[in-house]
Amino acid sequence: MHNRCTFLLAFLLLLLVSCKSNPRDDLSENKAVDTLMEQLKIEIFDPIANTIVDSNATFEILASGFYWSEGPLWIDELQAVIFSDVPANRIYKWSEKDSLSIYLESAGHTGEENKGSDKGSNGLTLDLENKLLLCQHGDRRIARMEADVKKPQDQFSTIADSYEGKKFNSPNDLVMDSAGNIYFTDPPYGRPDNKTGEIGINGVFKVSSHKEVSLLVDSLKWPNGIALSIDQQTLYVNQSDPENPVLYSFDIAGDGSLKKGKVLFDFLGLAKNAKGLPDGLKIHKSGNIFATGPGGVHIIDPVGKHLATIKTGKSTANCAFDTDQKYLYMTTTDLLIRVRLK
Repeated sequence: MHNRCTFLLAFLLLLLVSCKSNPRDDLSENKAVDTLMEQLKIEIFDPIANTIVDSNATFEILASGFYWSEGPLWIDELQAVIFSDVPANRIYKWSEKDSLSIYLESAGHTGEENKGSDKGSNGLTLDLENKLLLCQHGDRRIARMEADVKKPQDQFSTIADSYEGKKFNSPNDLVMDSAGNIYFTDPPYGRPDNKTGEIGINGVFKVSSHKEVSLLVDSLKWPNGIALSIDQQTLYVNQSDPENPVLYSFDIAGDGSLKKGKVLFDFLGLAKNAKGLPDGLKIHKSGNIFATGPGGVHIIDPVGKHLATIKTGKSTANCAFDTDQKYLYMTTTDLLIRVRLK
């Protein structure tokens, strides 16, 4: 861990950069540096986790002052992580070279009349052509940015915006497989009062490479983060239901449907003593799941064993690795944080 003086200096420099780049400088939710240092830690529950993380790993607060940071995505071409600030209707970029900058405006609710919308983009990923795919709350669709990722523009095409003629609620998170199929969740978090829209369900869907939409799961109350196992035979879905906060796993059948759905991990016990609910998740090259939940990011193996927790002290929306998985980037309420991995 950085010593206290180094951490304090880095934090003060961060605030100077932040004031130039962020839409607001309200750091009232941030706590004193000493308190932050105490909260950012890694707790190991199984020795296997020591091959992935170090209990004395270095944490860095990279940027602050956001409304609700979400959907981090590492883009190799940019050598940067981009992420959504949902209520700001904006995507930011952070890199070692340039620090924090605005990547894309009107990211989730497009059109001149919606620039001030609080229904921005959420989950982000790249397709097989290295184009940016977005879950857009305001436009209620999965969209593709047609501009090059190096020169972002609000030029979007619709991948999917409805099922059986009914508009989606507000697509939240997505993942694409090697065949070009997109799996995504559609809770109503971008809807007025979080109420399900005309589609009548909060579903898990698949969009084929030919843009055919199929419903995979309609029984989850609040489906949220989504990820595929390395062999692409298992689909993981986090449910952010306060009464039933769990991580589900589903086997993917040969015809693309899901079977053998089960609760892989139950966060309920953790939720009694920590902030946050299950949200985003990513799969490590080891096959283990990095799932956000109460208290931070939890490392869970494919059979549901809790290996470690990366504690953030805040509600943590999502996480992402860089290409080499040297770092884990975390969007944590108003912060962008990263931690060094092994």
